Amino acid sequence: MQAYNNLYPKIYSFENLKLAHKKAKKGKTSKKYVLGFEEDLENNLLKLQEELINETYEPSPLKTFIIHDPKLRKISKSEFKDRIVHHALVNVIEPIFDKIFICDSYANRKDKGTLNALLRLKYFIRKTSKNNHRKVYFLKADIKHYFETINREILINIIKKKIKDENVLLLTKKIINNVAIGGGAT
Repeated sequence: MQAYNNLYPKIYSFENLKLAHKKAKKGKTSKKYVLGFEEDLENNLLKLQEELINETYEPSPLKTFIIHDPKLRKISKSEFKDRIVHHALVNVIEPIFDKIFICDSYANRKDKGTLNALLRLKYFIRKTSKNNHRKVYFLKADIKHYFETINREILINIIKKKIKDENVLLLTKKIINNVAIGGGAT
């Protein structure tokens, strides 16, 4: 199994941070927090880059709120600058991990998404039902509090099998161990 090292400079490169900013603001261009960050965009990205280079970056505590979607959901939201760091990290490590995911994993993956998942489900229904000649059942499920209950130590150990760059591992740990204001990991 190939392991990757010397990834950290790619994460904090100014070009990657600019791309991460672009991804983080997608669909939120008129939000006050985005406009505020963009008032001094270059300096804010340079400051973020400096924190990453010097390993002084610390994510802000998550803000938690409840939505009805249609059921009650607890949402934990990162500060905008933290979302830029998340995207910067994902830009570098996603290609490493994406190629080992199963084909039929659709959530948060490039060129996948909900529509493609539904099309694939329709394909399996047609195939299994022999073109609607047989009854087919499927289960739609949502695991309650899944992300809150992930064993972070196991997750980090899985990541360590592919990523050997200690700075990337440290940044990843900071992000996944970040907790919400008011307590409770999310």
